[in-house]
Amino acid sequence: MVAAAMALIVPTATAQKINEQSTLAKLSKSDAEVVDAKKSAKASVWVNRAKVYTDALMEPTKSLSTSLDATFLSYTMGTPTETTTDDKNRQIHVYPWVNVYVENNRVAAWDQTKELKEGMFEVIVEAAAKALVLDPKTEAKIKPILDTAINYCSQLGEVSTYIPSFEVAIDAFVKAAKLQESKIYTQVDPKYYFFAGQTAAFLGADNKQYFVDGEKYRDKARELGYADETGNLYYYLFHCYYGQREDNKENLVKAKNILLEGIEKFPKNDKILDGLMSLYTAEEGVGDPAELVEMIDKFLAETPDNADLWFGRGRVFYKLKNFDECIASFKKIDALKPNDYDTNFYIGYFYVEKAEHENREFNSKLDSFTSQEEYLAERKRVRSVYMEAIPYLEKAHSLNTENVDCAQILKEVCFLLRDEAGVMDKYNKYNAEYKKLKGLE
Repeated sequence: MVAAAMALIVPTATAQKINEQSTLAKLSKSDAEVVDAKKSAKASVWVNRAKVYTDALMEPTKSLSTSLDATFLSYTMGTPTETTTDDKNRQIHVYPWVNVYVENNRVAAWDQTKELKEGMFEVIVEAAAKALVLDPKTEAKIKPILDTAINYCSQLGEVSTYIPSFEVAIDAFVKAAKLQESKIYTQVDPKYYFFAGQTAAFLGADNKQYFVDGEKYRDKARELGYADETGNLYYYLFHCYYGQREDNKENLVKAKNILLEGIEKFPKNDKILDGLMSLYTAEEGVGDPAELVEMIDKFLAETPDNADLWFGRGRVFYKLKNFDECIASFKKIDALKPNDYDTNFYIGYFYVEKAEHENREFNSKLDSFTSQEEYLAERKRVRSVYMEAIPYLEKAHSLNTENVDCAQILKEVCFLLRDEAGVMDKYNKYNAEYKKLKGLE
């Protein structure tokens, strides 16, 4: 019975179905109506024009969604002319109008290769505006049409970013914003300019104009009140300013200031911190990295219980290779948020990093030791730093026994220190747990 039911939905070998002739006929009819003085004076003609052009815009991809199971792709789209695999091991089903990307047996994205008619987007914008001028009461009919077109552009931006086809994505996000400039909407959703600006920043390295565009779109997102929950707006805006530094030295100052503004609001954002460290170390005259610490310490004087600020402070010192201050900062977080896995893991990890750094220094001066006693004392000191990592890593492991990274570091440190009292037993324990987590036994 199941087999019989499945047989009913097995598609026959058909090509992608596009209502090309019918759709083009509707567009031609609308084109004729708007040059007719009598008909073009009717708001309904312009409402219909917005509708038929929106339908035409969506026609080649109307059967696609990122929730579509690839099993049903041939049923909804017909048989592809060919199927290939890209360098990311994604299947690409090639159709006459669109290439469909499949990953994990689901439609992940698509790339439309041709359209029914050029300039359809501009016609939709014009038709919607004209209908509202002729009769404001048509708003109830125009809004669903524009909502559909906005959703189309937004989704096109998302799937194009995934491919990636960044130029298409930028254009799509900007078009979504443009549609919301209609007086039907109280405000453009700033996320569209944010996404456009972020995507433009990726392309700026090859074409500086994208840095200019990225700055424009990001500024627009800020003006519209984009609710930045992570601080990435500041990071990508920094890239846009920094990418234009050779054209105008003032852009270097802007790049620094936008990061400083961002780190004040988002001290936990690794990208902003990395940007600041790169800026301070790569550009002469920008400033001393210690300025970051002074700034964060100033904030901490006002809010000493701000764990995010302590996290930021620790990250800066880690970049500066000042492991003692880095660890001290994270121990402050531990006091504020006891029994936190991440905090204990990082403290243990930073102790290991400190020990690795000191071990390299120890190995570099082996020839300088004047006695066996001096050599053994220094070796013992370095090993004691490794030892300090163990209790924090063990605490982290007890808080999250499923984290394989923590188990791996634990067993490696314990193996290194296996000659110390009681550590060999710890190695055997964590080595066994690591193997279990990795499915090795």
